[in-house]
Amino acid sequence: MDANFVNIAIVVVYLIAMLAFGWWGKSRTKNNSDFLVAGRRLGPFLYTGTMAAVVLGGASTVGGVGLGYKFGISGMWLVVAIGAGVLLLSLLFAGTIQKLKIYTVSQMLTLRYGSKATQTSGIVMLAYTLMLCATSTSAYATIFVVLFGWDRWLAIAIGGAIVLVYSTIGGMWSITLADQVQFVIKTVGIFALMLPFTLNAAGGLDGIRSRVDESFFQMDGIGVQTIITYFVVYTLGLLIGQDIWQRVFTAKTPGVARWGGATAGVYCILYGVAGALIGMAASVALSGIDIAAKDDVYAEVAQTILPVGIGGLVLAAAVAAMMSTASGALIAAATVARADVLPFVASWFGKDVNTDDTDNPEHDVKANRMWVLALGIVAILIAIITKDVVAALTIAYDILVGGLLVAILGGLVWKRGTGIAAAASMAVGSVVTLGTMIVLEINAKAPLDGVFANEPIYFGLISSAVVYVVVSLLTKPTDPQVMRNWVRRVAGQDNEEAPVGATAP
Repeated sequence: MDANFVNIAIVVVYLIAMLAFGWWGKSRTKNNSDFLVAGRRLGPFLYTGTMAAVVLGGASTVGGVGLGYKFGISGMWLVVAIGAGVLLLSLLFAGTIQKLKIYTVSQMLTLRYGSKATQTSGIVMLAYTLMLCATSTSAYATIFVVLFGWDRWLAIAIGGAIVLVYSTIGGMWSITLADQVQFVIKTVGIFALMLPFTLNAAGGLDGIRSRVDESFFQMDGIGVQTIITYFVVYTLGLLIGQDIWQRVFTAKTPGVARWGGATAGVYCILYGVAGALIGMAASVALSGIDIAAKDDVYAEVAQTILPVGIGGLVLAAAVAAMMSTASGALIAAATVARADVLPFVASWFGKDVNTDDTDNPEHDVKANRMWVLALGIVAILIAIITKDVVAALTIAYDILVGGLLVAILGGLVWKRGTGIAAAASMAVGSVVTLGTMIVLEINAKAPLDGVFANEPIYFGLISSAVVYVVVSLLTKPTDPQVMRNWVRRVAGQDNEEAPVGATAP
């Protein structure tokens, strides 16, 4: 009882600190750029911490330990794939993305292709970020259910309200400052506390090896097909996700975006290895946990193996991981909704919506706060009402990669790619991805087998790539003036910040 009280007290102090960082961030938020991208002035330390925090959520922390418990060292591949995505994005594209001075992925497509047809990407991106926020909210609510004994809906409502408050008050500055605390707590919790304590309880690596099957130490124990899927879904998804790009936009210079992000990528890989080792050690040190309930291993380690107080810090680390992902997804959803989706939908009715109130920065910040508040409430309701938000997130993730990846990366690396080809590839890739998923679901032996299958994303990617290349070669090259504007942006010669609303040049 005393131990549980101490653990609860530590988590409560952490939650209060998150609200305090919301007020701190508010003092630094003066305009649109401050609210959405922290004024584009994060240095190496802040940038590395916030990038690592946003990509390492519940799946990486609680899920990574659970995979190690079930599969051994090969349980690391999920988080390693995430780290690889951060590394590739940082080393190959982050410098270019930072120079564009934009707010959304859709704005990049509009700048590169000069076509409003690519604004359909904003709808897919909104669905993805909203579901990511709902999933993360549901995840950290499970910790509150265990700690406080609350009903699930109450845990989601209270936990979601905390993230909603500090995200709404100070925007990206509040989220960045909170991320630094979350980054430190996660680092201490995983590397300095859980890893040494669980290894010691299991008798070290030799003790583990003597008591587990040999497959636990095989790098492909989880299955080659599963490893490939992790890299296709998570590595490629991280290259184009709005929540990740929005962090790149916060970097002070291209160098910070490149090398700060690369550092975060390496950190993620080490985090994945540590999580797998903790799970392996827990499989020896703990008994009675069903493999089917592998996601409970993290909390069991915190409450059973770790001393009083330290367990509370480790539980706070799990909450921190999930909250950082939820807050990042929330502000990304609000940015996309206001900058891309609202102008695009308004254009259907012949209206031109100006979402960039540069004449009155206070009004601009207030408008962004309203979007964050509204979509945060929507995400909380989705998390409460939907029993399987993971299925919804999987659908959004598959369409994101299967439908949008080729058009986005193609625009960054191939000058011959055209706007018509980009729009066509997004449409075909999305339709093929969804169509394959529906066909597989109809013929599946169990519910959601089709949703979680690998084939939809593979077929979507292949069809999208073929259409993009063929249509690009069959259509006129992108307008020379559009390309000249694009080249200037990429070279950093045009430092004028793009308006919030995505418009074609």
